[in-house]
Amino acid sequence: MTALFARLVAMIGAAMILMRRWGKSPEKPALGGAPIIPEAKPQRIPTLKMPTAKGWEDGHAPTAAPGLKVNAFAKGLKHPRWIHVLPNGDVLTAEALGVDGGRIRTPFDYAMYSTMKRAAAVGNSPNRITLLRDADGDGVAEVRHTFMEGLNHPFGMAMLDGTFYVGNTDGIMAFPYTEGATKIQAEGRKIADYKPAGHWTRSILPSRDGKKLYVGVGSLSNIAEHGFEAEEGRACIYEVDLENGTQRIFAGGLRNPVGLAFEPTTGDLFTVVNERDGLGDETPPDYLTSVKDGGFYGWPFCYWGKTVDDRVPQDPAKVATAIRPDYALGGHTASLGLCWLPAGTLPGFPDGMVIGQHGSWNRSNLAGYKVIFVPFEDGRPSGPPRDILTDFLAPDEKYSYGRPVGVTIGPDGSLLVADDVGDVIWRVTGAGA
Repeated sequence: MTALFARLVAMIGAAMILMRRWGKSPEKPALGGAPIIPEAKPQRIPTLKMPTAKGWEDGHAPTAAPGLKVNAFAKGLKHPRWIHVLPNGDVLTAEALGVDGGRIRTPFDYAMYSTMKRAAAVGNSPNRITLLRDADGDGVAEVRHTFMEGLNHPFGMAMLDGTFYVGNTDGIMAFPYTEGATKIQAEGRKIADYKPAGHWTRSILPSRDGKKLYVGVGSLSNIAEHGFEAEEGRACIYEVDLENGTQRIFAGGLRNPVGLAFEPTTGDLFTVVNERDGLGDETPPDYLTSVKDGGFYGWPFCYWGKTVDDRVPQDPAKVATAIRPDYALGGHTASLGLCWLPAGTLPGFPDGMVIGQHGSWNRSNLAGYKVIFVPFEDGRPSGPPRDILTDFLAPDEKYSYGRPVGVTIGPDGSLLVADDVGDVIWRVTGAGA
């Protein structure tokens, strides 16, 4: 009976997609500093559309932009999500799947779970960190070790003064590390607690002086539908003081802040944020923004500044303080990965940010499923985005070969990209390299 309900919900969802697309062209992507954001159209039945995970066949890879080339730095991983480069050049990748969402209460819950399972977004989580080493310098990691295992849905990683930090879904762990080690077996200590589940990723970025950690903690739900108390201490970026062991909320109202990076000239902290669902294909857009100390960015009461979400019980005083983000990235692109790319790292690319767009599940025309670049001038996003890697998604949108997540600069100056459906770390360089 449950399977029948699930099929019924899926059929209704497909019909709603057709109705939303009938007689009109797809909406233009809401991009840039002054995006055109369509009027909100609340959906009684949320759009549910996601490609089947297929993976990469031999010889198949994403398409690199002109002047660039891509190769597999490491294959055969298990849902690699995030990347960190150790001081000696070893590359770490956190391998994890999402936290169990709990009991399935409705036919739509079942349809959602079934869709996510088909898309390889749920399942048994490896809960480990793997070490990769390219000892001979040919751009392919021929050495592989299990660096850590038995973790609790690890994601963010950082190294400071001989201490290795891991962002588990329930908090930040600190472990002693010896340079060159291929495995950590010592007991760790927890330095910060966070509520697990919901948006489960915990990204980590050390402050530029190495005295603090910034941690991204997403919301439990879409629009606080489980109540505001359940969202207490979530949808924010924390600042953890490593000297005295305290932490505070640095900025709030950020539904799901994942990637974190500093703009080097201003020192401003930037993040990419996944916005809410159920208001339309491009409403509201995910975004890239600088983050102000004490700033509030709207969730759940409003979006893109002070545009009120009427589905949520309102707090006019909070709405009045909401800060508009800097740069729209399109609706539901699931922009997760973020790193600073200095000019000249890739030929033809100036200073800017690289963003791994994991890809949508909740719009009539799929979006994301690529790695993009946003140019910067005077410390701020400037100009249209450019593609770096594309074709993670089949042209008919039935299959995803991969889904990009974490991005970082590799030890050889290449760009590394974690692909959690393809189970690959991709390496991007200039075509002549």
